Amino acid sequence: MKRPTIMDVARRAGVAKGTVSYALNGQPGVSEETRRRILAVAEELGWRPNPAARALSGSGSQVIGMVLARPAMLLGVEPFLMRLTSGIELELARSGFALMLKVVGDLDEEMAIYRKWASERRVDGLLILDLRVRDPRLELVEQLGLPATVMGDPRRHAGLSVARKDETAAMTSVVEYLAALGHRRIVHVAGQREFLHIRQRGRAFGATLRRLGVTGTARTIYADYTLERAAEITRGLLAEASPPTALIYDNDVMAVAGAGVAREMGVDVPGGLSIVAWDDSPLCQFAYPPLTAVSVDVVEYGRAATELLISVIGGGPAGEVTAEPARLIPRGTTARAKDAPSRA
Repeated sequence: MKRPTIMDVARRAGVAKGTVSYALNGQPGVSEETRRRILAVAEELGWRPNPAARALSGSGSQVIGMVLARPAMLLGVEPFLMRLTSGIELELARSGFALMLKVVGDLDEEMAIYRKWASERRVDGLLILDLRVRDPRLELVEQLGLPATVMGDPRRHAGLSVARKDETAAMTSVVEYLAALGHRRIVHVAGQREFLHIRQRGRAFGATLRRLGVTGTARTIYADYTLERAAEITRGLLAEASPPTALIYDNDVMAVAGAGVAREMGVDVPGGLSIVAWDDSPLCQFAYPPLTAVSVDVVEYGRAATELLISVIGGGPAGEVTAEPARLIPRGTTARAKDAPSRA
């Protein structure tokens, strides 16, 4: 069926097209009786505003954009991304905005999408994820004049809002917990090396081990968040002459894969190997045994970042929000190391 237009509403209501425009946009110059009649006709016909037309008129598209330069298959299995999107949609439903989501292969494609959206006025603002150490997207977005909320970056950026998470404190608590259980051979199976938040976790991992005097056998190995790569890394680690006694995975998908490999190789979890997952989710809670995890309220984090962005789009100043501190939740995959010194 053809999409109803303002002209269709005007014909049915028996008024001029300009009168319909004034009524639908809440502008003065229309009597309340006429406004009510026009709104009733618009509802009857199923008329909805055309985002492209709104953008061309300068009134905005009421759409925010988000581009993910990650493998598309991760969207269906990565609880973090699903929960983050849930939080974003919660705020969008309240504000009347919509989300335009694109999945691309790399950073260059992502930046090309930003240029296209800006030139066509497709979006009013951006949520920017997976910050790199030296990220060219930030300068581009500032040049394009698009409002944006940068997620996960502790630094300030002129003209851009920031939604922060304290990765350092979270990793510090994990390492201190494992060290208190007597673990000395600890490996951090990290996400992608170029991501800023992964670097922050890695630095905190190393710094805490040095402070506690745990050196030599602990290390970070970079992965890609997938089941396959996590399984491959875990097999290699558990086949070593002196395998690790504790593994920290940077997402729950990799942690579940690691626990499965341990069972496959006859390594008892947690008796012979302790496992900690990042970004607690139902996947952690319903695994067997349930995974010890760093719990972050990802839904609220996504909602707050979106609320901040919409405020800026509406003319508010660039600002900051900070996620609630992460909590370490011990469950069934961590225990005292078998070779830990006696507490007696």
